[in-house]
Amino acid sequence: MFVLYKLYFDLSKIIFHLPATFVAFFKQTFSQSLHNMSTIIYNRFDEEVHPPRLSPDYKSTVLRAPTKPLIVVKQSLSESTGPLFGDFNLGPLDHDLTKNSVVNGQPLGERIVVHGRVVNENGQPIPNTLIEIWQANSAGRYVHKVDQHDAPLDPNFLGAGRCMTDKDGNYKFYTIKPGAYPWGNHYNAWRPNHIHFSLFGANITNRLVTQMYFPGDPLLQYDPIFLGVPPKGRDLLISQFDLSVTEPHFALGYRFDFVLRGHNQTPFENS
Repeated sequence: MFVLYKLYFDLSKIIFHLPATFVAFFKQTFSQSLHNMSTIIYNRFDEEVHPPRLSPDYKSTVLRAPTKPLIVVKQSLSESTGPLFGDFNLGPLDHDLTKNSVVNGQPLGERIVVHGRVVNENGQPIPNTLIEIWQANSAGRYVHKVDQHDAPLDPNFLGAGRCMTDKDGNYKFYTIKPGAYPWGNHYNAWRPNHIHFSLFGANITNRLVTQMYFPGDPLLQYDPIFLGVPPKGRDLLISQFDLSVTEPHFALGYRFDFVLRGHNQTPFENS
């Protein structure tokens, strides 16, 4: 934005000697362009698709939800011109969870391809977005010391990966379909199959976190985290089977797009 204002200042000097009507037209047009760009970048999200910060059926929100109204801090130049992400040493297998932690064989479970696009509310691609994922293995077990689920760990599957969107906002991961697992929210509670996603925006201060679910999962109707999302946003969290990226004799394909603003904005846990 600073560059645009500098451009405006420099051009103002150039057109200083032009007719006043032309100068007025130029200023109005340029100001409108800046306003449109700001709307694309900083437009408020749709409150009707995001989960509430307090959802009593999801018991941990009772302890962590804020008790006072939040204070929205306006974006400033420090956010819009801060450090940007580059390729920053992404490894060649960071996006392939079926290979990035192999020790002595192939990981166990159903191989899948998860792909999609990151776009704004106008369908314009968001390139150079750092996407990170983490998930349970095919038995529903995380590689984490606090996960005490009585299910086997897979020595050839770490359950974490990352990639950057390309110039058209596309991303792709290879992974193993995660299993369901029990959790202590209520009696006989089970989490549906899901993959966690983290998206970093134009700089490190902009991070969005969400979960992707699978079509036809019978546990969705019992999951308080999924049901905590308003009805308008639930379908936006369910991936779609995609035969076009399904690889013969290797992996089924699923599509999961991210919309960062507007009516069809993807619900995020930290919005």
